Amino acid sequence: MSGRPVLVKPDLPRPLPGAVGLSHLSAYDWEAADGVCGGSPHLHLVCTEAYVVTGGRGAVQTLSPDGYREIPLEPGSIAWFTPGTVHRMVQGGDLRITVLMQNSGLPEAGDAVFTFPPEVLADPERYAAAAQLPPGTGPETAAAARRRRDLAVEGYLVLREALADGDNGPYLEFQRTAARLVQDKVPDWRELWRAGALATAERTGAQLDALAADEPSYLDQATAYEAAPTRLGGFGMCGRRDEYNLPGTTLPYRGE
Repeated sequence: MSGRPVLVKPDLPRPLPGAVGLSHLSAYDWEAADGVCGGSPHLHLVCTEAYVVTGGRGAVQTLSPDGYREIPLEPGSIAWFTPGTVHRMVQGGDLRITVLMQNSGLPEAGDAVFTFPPEVLADPERYAAAAQLPPGTGPETAAAARRRRDLAVEGYLVLREALADGDNGPYLEFQRTAARLVQDKVPDWRELWRAGALATAERTGAQLDALAADEPSYLDQATAYEAAPTRLGGFGMCGRRDEYNLPGTTLPYRGE
């Protein structure tokens, strides 16, 4: 053996920096029970997600151990949420954002639990039926997406009211229930993490080793990539979504 650092070419296409996922959203303008227009409140279990505002105005409402917050969104602003933070995108007028997601787009590929009422969350089959959308982008899918949003808002408003009253019990119970709902997905998520974010970090380590050893031959693999959205106007959790059906960029949300 030569002792030289070995760089293994990944099986997946080269990911975006840090193996982040990417999609584009136009916030729903459907009015909810509280008179607010916007998306379906939900949380992620293992991923941080960021909103980069590219147009319009609105807000993101969050529930966390910090309590209830409403963060204004306007062009150029960024907001991000760590795992366990319930978030709800609110439309204020032509709000458009680019979503950056940890772990190769895992938040849109299963790492999301809606704030449905407790009786729905308690039954995995009932939860799955309520969360799933018909395929396509037509009126039937739009109606299902709106029903899903309304059900999530119903549960969310209860959590928000309790937090406002100083009672974090319902919010903590929702977090625990959400964790149980996704527990059987962990092996698949682990494989996605290994192939994406972990492999990216390890590749950087190998490159540093190669530079330190004066063996920068990995630079011979230098190239450029390009991609364009492959589905326009899909129905996401927060709004109409343009996504990239490309491993390492966006993996379409399961059930859509």
